[in-house]
Amino acid sequence: MSINQKIKPASTTINANGNLEIGGCDLVELANEYSTPLYIMDEATLRGVAREYKKAFSRLENVNMMFASKALMVSAVAKILSQEGFGFDVVSSGELYTIKNANVDMENVTFNGNNKTCDELNMALDMGVGRISVDNFLELALLNEIAKSKNKIQKILLRITPGIECHTHEYIQTGHLDSKFGFDLTQIDEAVELILDEYKNLELTGLHAHIGSQIFETQVFFDEIGVILKEIKRIKDKFGIELYEINAGGGLGVTYTDEDCPPSVEKIAQVFAESIEKHCKEYNLKQPVLYIEPGRSIVATAGVTLYTIGSSKQVPNGRKYIAVDGGMADNPRPSMYGAKYFAQIANKKEDEKPQTVTVAGRFCESGDILIKDIELNDPQEGDILCVYNTGAYGYSMSSNYNRVLKPAMVLVNSSQSDIIVKRETLEQLIQNDVIPDRI
Repeated sequence: MSINQKIKPASTTINANGNLEIGGCDLVELANEYSTPLYIMDEATLRGVAREYKKAFSRLENVNMMFASKALMVSAVAKILSQEGFGFDVVSSGELYTIKNANVDMENVTFNGNNKTCDELNMALDMGVGRISVDNFLELALLNEIAKSKNKIQKILLRITPGIECHTHEYIQTGHLDSKFGFDLTQIDEAVELILDEYKNLELTGLHAHIGSQIFETQVFFDEIGVILKEIKRIKDKFGIELYEINAGGGLGVTYTDEDCPPSVEKIAQVFAESIEKHCKEYNLKQPVLYIEPGRSIVATAGVTLYTIGSSKQVPNGRKYIAVDGGMADNPRPSMYGAKYFAQIANKKEDEKPQTVTVAGRFCESGDILIKDIELNDPQEGDILCVYNTGAYGYSMSSNYNRVLKPAMVLVNSSQSDIIVKRETLEQLIQNDVIPDRI
């Protein structure tokens, strides 16, 4: 079973005290030491899934694993994944800066995004970013101008919308035709002509597509590769150039609850390999270098979030609510997407007094509900709640809503815990506030 098919980190156990333990660290002790809410990343799980990807895709001769940084970008995670042989897909100056600060080889970075600023493009070229995935005609012109001013030839990919819809939440579908991302297939020829005839400081190496996130299907990946290679064949026939790189994005789903059944990493690698072999043979193309950009499936299962249970409320003839000291500011996914999670009380055995409860956050929104109707073991004030599979899009989408401080993040491994993101302080919260002298 692949790690993305598991709900809990690989090192999760129950110790002699009856408490949940991850990475050899007692979760109750971690909550006492670092306070809650607390993000925890299990290093063994993180490295394990990275190696699983590398092994599964080794059947392809030319493949580059790129971590989709938007899922979770902190310096320690960037360092670990770089050590495991991953490059990075980034979408902002902040992600660029974080990766550079972690001493990542910038040649192994692809800069993606639908509205990159002039400052960000300048920064990317100054840092020596290996590839820029160009999203639109304005960016083509702007990037060429910037590269020319620096006397550089910048390698680029054209991001395309392949017209493939996957059965996922509409907000995380990015490959269908009605999308804000990328060139429509009817616009590719114009873009190629501009690059070949006018934009001499851009070197077109390939095409980039991304069809969505939290994907459980496999045929969509097979079809995506077919669309990309068909376009490469068509460009070759029309313009006499054979593009040699394809970036197929990421999107493999993970198991948040028992209802989820994502395919394994091995299965996805098999689908990619079979599609590349079939379509390259069909179109008489050389096998291109494949870039693959998993994000969620790299970090989600490695992460959990700890909360302390506070107040409770029994609605007459209705639900029982228990409130925790975090919620939509440290994990907005349930409020935004209706995302579901599994959780356990970290300090109680599973056979105590099960109750069906709804876990509510502390924020001033009626929609701040983390988990609806989950069975927990006699939840009481002061208990520690462990919510699984929060490594992706929890911290990276967190906010200071209600002026609540952002949590700390701890890396655990071999019974050792280390802070990798410090808990925000009240002084840091207001450090950018300015009161004008006139008031």
